[in-house]
Amino acid sequence: MSNESSALSHISAQLDSLILGKSRTTRLALACLLARGHLLIEDVPGVGKSTLAQGLARLTGLSFARVQCTNDLLPADLLGFNIWDAKEGAMRFSMGPVFHSMVLIDELNRAPSKTQSALLEAMEERQVSVDGETRPLPDPFFVVATQNPMEQIGTAPLPESQLDRFLMRVSLGFPEPAYEKQLLLAGDARQHLTRLMPLVSADALRSLQTSAAAVQVSEALATYAHRLLVATRTGANGFGYGLSPRAGLGLLAAARAYAFLNTQTYVAPDDVQAVFTSVAAHRLPGGSDAAVRVLESTPV
Repeated sequence: MSNESSALSHISAQLDSLILGKSRTTRLALACLLARGHLLIEDVPGVGKSTLAQGLARLTGLSFARVQCTNDLLPADLLGFNIWDAKEGAMRFSMGPVFHSMVLIDELNRAPSKTQSALLEAMEERQVSVDGETRPLPDPFFVVATQNPMEQIGTAPLPESQLDRFLMRVSLGFPEPAYEKQLLLAGDARQHLTRLMPLVSADALRSLQTSAAAVQVSEALATYAHRLLVATRTGANGFGYGLSPRAGLGLLAAARAYAFLNTQTYVAPDDVQAVFTSVAAHRLPGGSDAAVRVLESTPV
């Protein structure tokens, strides 16, 4: 096993020990990071959303910041602001939490729309503009946002432009009974976070991201991915609109990363199918059910 594969295998194992019984979801989260995307986790409170994000940060050695969203959160609370420095006799920029390599935006759908929009440039361009000056963000830069189900008090749906900035949306759900009993006996998983040590450096993670992006996609595989995109745009599936070309590029990036986690040098249809629902569901009317229908109706 190569050093890269060994490091990823150890990270996956540590995540699985932290989030019990959710290896598929933790694998998708790691693939999202390798694909240079951003991750949206939608679920009820208390199932491990924040713990997953913090575990990823610790295992990859990335600087980490957490922002708790409320209905009075301002864009400056995320991006930073200029303040007068009397000692220097000039304005000084105070960096916001978005200048960390991994940022957990907790309960994003409780934040005002103006604050949500402040993330768009950061997530797409990997930079922020404050008072007419543009500042680059760290590399790697990974946003993990959580949102509560829409029926909960104080939540509002994220606009399509915001959802499209997330490469994947996943859900942890409640653990299986056996794993939940194990969790109860072991205690709160957050107690184990402090014992996690970085298994890769930021430089090594960038190298892993580069290697994942180099996984080969054949013309036949690209044709299959394109058929999936087209299937979301046809009336047969009942969608008012379908996946964009940007979503298609994201689908292949996610599939490359997933194949890389499996130590493959090429993307197979199974890899596309493994990530498709997580990439497509939050972009389609009908969500996961719609994405599954597209997969089932589109031959390889």
